[in-house]
Amino acid sequence: GVVVTQLDVEPGECIKVKGKIQSDAKGFAVNVGKNSNTLMLHFNPRFDCHGDVNTLVCNSKEDGMWGEEDRKADFPFQHGDKIEMCISFDETEATVKLPEAEFKFPNRLGMDKIEYLAVEGDFKVKAIKFS
Repeated sequence: GVVVTQLDVEPGECIKVKGKIQSDAKGFAVNVGKNSNTLMLHFNPRFDCHGDVNTLVCNSKEDGMWGEEDRKADFPFQHGDKIEMCISFDETEATVKLPEAEFKFPNRLGMDKIEYLAVEGDFKVKAIKFS
């Protein structure tokens, strides 16, 4: 996976993650927040893992403790897809924009900046941009 630390992403700014979902992907996750133990957003499309099939799971993590999982019915991901997502946030929620869908998740921890980004699992990162 890819880990980026010491970021200073402010509300309204976008983190663009571009890459390819592996053809045999079980799942992948994009995490943003303060560090690996404190996440504003855990964005986790699951093709077939943890007992979930074609399910998008979002969550937050505070001091190493996971919050309540938020499962989304919409699953716009396909094996082998090239995707570009834009992650942004404000004081109330985080937003993940894809070309064909948009997902929102509450900013439960009230974070005012993103300092940490991690991409893990069956996803090959091609580019990360900040705008």
